[in-house]
Amino acid sequence: MNANAERLSPEEARVVSQEVHALIQAIEHVILGKTRTVRLMAIGLLCRGHILLEDIPGVGKTTLAKTIARAIGGQFRRIQFTPDLLPSDVTGSTIYNQKSAQFEFYPGAVFANVVLADEINRATPKTQSALLEAMEERTVSADGVTHLLPDPFLVIATQNNIELIGTYPLPEAQLDRFFARLSLGYPEKEVESRILETHQMNNPLEEIGQVITPARLAELQTMVRRVYVDPSIRQYIVDIVAKTREHPQIALGASPRGSLSMMVAAQALAALQERHYTQPDDVKQMAASILSHRLMLRADAQGVVPNAEGLVNDILNQVPVPLSV
Repeated sequence: MNANAERLSPEEARVVSQEVHALIQAIEHVILGKTRTVRLMAIGLLCRGHILLEDIPGVGKTTLAKTIARAIGGQFRRIQFTPDLLPSDVTGSTIYNQKSAQFEFYPGAVFANVVLADEINRATPKTQSALLEAMEERTVSADGVTHLLPDPFLVIATQNNIELIGTYPLPEAQLDRFFARLSLGYPEKEVESRILETHQMNNPLEEIGQVITPARLAELQTMVRRVYVDPSIRQYIVDIVAKTREHPQIALGASPRGSLSMMVAAQALAALQERHYTQPDDVKQMAASILSHRLMLRADAQGVVPNAEGLVNDILNQVPVPLSV
């Protein structure tokens, strides 16, 4: 099959957009007033990317994860990360069965379509690392045997960026496996009033039905990868990521995994907008969410650490935009 035949057609792009917008609409029936975050979550789903939700308690992080699981008809598991949580609690363990006289693998909580790793930074680094293989290879290895995780598989991890006592910072290898870092934040007053109204008699989450099947979501994920990416767009992404490695205020820049995430995110955003090709603006819109958590920053002479999103935006202003695609 030649390259042209493999490209997503305009009609297919329209189908992807329609089906994903129906998913977004269902999620927004529960998560009110957070259109941008919900859109980015949908893009993460299309890109098979895991999401880090960094926010204060009580703004709806768990509700968002449950809503996504219901909307795609997938199994949901919530893991409360605590200092005494063991890696086997996450991945599973092999136990000897006296009746069969054999060792049997008992899957852990990570075996689900949508896994909420709640307050992930409260677990020890050893337990945090139990997710590394699952997030990257989508498998779990135990006693020399590799077990496949369900498809689709999405990890939504949360952490409170205010309360840091008793927490363990996520290592760079863990952060780099998250497709994007998002936040919900406080709702506007009008939106909060609507939240009170919708929750007065019942929970809107209970009204959410399945919008798309897991199998169909997997098909959409494959279709998104066929959105055309011009060589100039690929070079634009490489130039942006290279700048993060040269910036004087950045000690460690983004990895090639960050470049790949930027490209796939641009493809998903293009499909969401009913386009079968990417534009430089797709890259610019996704850059801060994709790159900011991957950067290790340097403090200035006064000990002030710069804002990661601000640095990414500065880099976007420095890198020349492709003139034509």
